[in-house]
Amino acid sequence: MIHKSRPALLPPPPSRDVGDSVGTLVLHPTIKAFLCGSLSGTCSALLLQPLDLLKTRLQTPPQLAHPGCRRAGMLAVCVDVVRAERLRGLWRGLAPSVLRCVPGVGIYFCALHSLERRLRGPPSPLQALLLGASARSLAGLCTLPVTVVKTRFESGQFGYRSVPAALRSIHRAEGGRGLFRGLTATLLRDAPFSGIYLMFYRQTRGLALRVTGRRDAAPAPAVNFGCGLVAGALASLATQPADVVKTHVQLRPGRPQGVRQAAALILKAHGLRGFFHGAVPRVLRRTLMAALAWAVYEELMGRVGLSS
Repeated sequence: MIHKSRPALLPPPPSRDVGDSVGTLVLHPTIKAFLCGSLSGTCSALLLQPLDLLKTRLQTPPQLAHPGCRRAGMLAVCVDVVRAERLRGLWRGLAPSVLRCVPGVGIYFCALHSLERRLRGPPSPLQALLLGASARSLAGLCTLPVTVVKTRFESGQFGYRSVPAALRSIHRAEGGRGLFRGLTATLLRDAPFSGIYLMFYRQTRGLALRVTGRRDAAPAPAVNFGCGLVAGALASLATQPADVVKTHVQLRPGRPQGVRQAAALILKAHGLRGFFHGAVPRVLRRTLMAALAWAVYEELMGRVGLSS
């Protein structure tokens, strides 16, 4: 009698779930922080570029070289730009601004998130000051060549056609040092700004949560934005002189000078008021940009399941 062999029992085929077939993309928290920061930086750069351009025009060194002439105000400069270059002229320098802000803000939040994870608890005011300064110093160093290009684009005095062409032109004419022109002044501006900003931001947000009785709840976007406005205004005013010196140094490629020489020239030409040229548009831009960036960042971090 011949017995027919039974077919071997095979395991059931795996389910054709889309998530299993494609694979779930799991991002490291630091990468998530970088992406959230980059997106927030893009939004703020696109909206607030006109204020940055007006600030640079008000700080342009040729005006500093003629102290006897009457300086135009922010509104007059805005009218002149629109009259000469139409409305789109207010967004001159947008390309290098986005190229700087997208990775720059991303690097800042990425470094800040990584440093804060090493702490055992919420940072103290001094720790927040050091964290913000360290993260911004790293971001400023990485993006300084594009910052130099952005400043020169906004001044309207250089005929660069594109960001790559500008980088090549600066490197040919001034060497590698030209791409990092104003490094000391930039760090003297950005590191204190971010340190002061983060310190006041953490403190005001904690105070707002205590007043509203929501210590354990996530702050509303309006709370984050309001705290960012207060912190941004204080940090902007504290670092305004360093911003004027930075612009002065970066727009004078034919005259090698450091922070002291530039500060002395500004003081001699315009007195202490010279260090606050362009303060109104800068304070408006930095305050709104920082508040918007942090509000968007906090909201995005909450959506991806991370605490900031």
